[in-house]
Amino acid sequence: MTSIPKNSHPAPSAAGGGPPKRRLKTKPLLILLLILFIGNLLWFIAWLVPNNGNSETVASVSGDDITREQWMVAMENEHGRETLTELVNEKVMETAAREYGIEVTDDEIDLELAMLRSGQDGSELASYSSDATRLREKVKAQLILEKVLTKDVLIEEEAARDFYDENQELYDIEDAYRTRMIVLNSVEEAKEAIGELESGSSFEALARERSVDAATRSLGGDVGYITPGQSTLDEGIVQAAASVEIDSWSHPIEMDGGRAAIVSVTEQVQRQSFSFEEVEEHISRELALEQLPQSVAPEAFWQEFDAEWFYGE
Repeated sequence: MTSIPKNSHPAPSAAGGGPPKRRLKTKPLLILLLILFIGNLLWFIAWLVPNNGNSETVASVSGDDITREQWMVAMENEHGRETLTELVNEKVMETAAREYGIEVTDDEIDLELAMLRSGQDGSELASYSSDATRLREKVKAQLILEKVLTKDVLIEEEAARDFYDENQELYDIEDAYRTRMIVLNSVEEAKEAIGELESGSSFEALARERSVDAATRSLGGDVGYITPGQSTLDEGIVQAAASVEIDSWSHPIEMDGGRAAIVSVTEQVQRQSFSFEEVEEHISRELALEQLPQSVAPEAFWQEFDAEWFYGE
């Protein structure tokens, strides 16, 4: 079998003889180049033209407009850092859970929420102003953090059971009522507000507009979950929360100093009792946390998981 040297090539065929030479199909290539050129040109034009999307007017006062851009900048300046910190922390804790093989179940989140509603852990009622989904995400991130911090701390079952026996009332949680209120300067003003509610006004909007209670006004009157016998609120408000129908409102409740409140309940959580088996892990984790020399925030893990953010610190 005769081999052909690497540098040799077949002689060109005579005119009219042999297969025709292959040529590049230039037309499709030119069309492709044209499409790419037009796409780049359009992108360049869009880049040059100012983005007026944020120039939309969201409010005006005496003809003086407030734009969406001004609004967004103001919100970012006031809440941006805190909100972004929260989101980064949640993402860092998700990464830590994968790294350390930690799981958090819905039952564990439900238990923590029940403990929070009971008020036994000293949490502020304002913690419940978030929507349900965001609240569960925050609780999950906190549980991951606690599990990471205590994964190497051993708590004997006997110690956990002793704590349960000595503090069993903590795990016998009473009914809780998600409550809103509008506080006004007098009973007469409260009656006027009730008239507006009966005419179809939103309770939340009316609380933001008329309530004189600075702590709840910006939350649409939301005071979180109230339990019977709670001492942090006026007794009349606590009693009203336990008796008013869901999504209705109370009569004016007289308060100290001549003020009056209108109470509304949006949700009732039924009484819950937890056995030792249901709360053993919770108790062990709490006892383990007490043994740590100092509290640790999620920010301590930012460097470990390469967290970077807008503020650059």
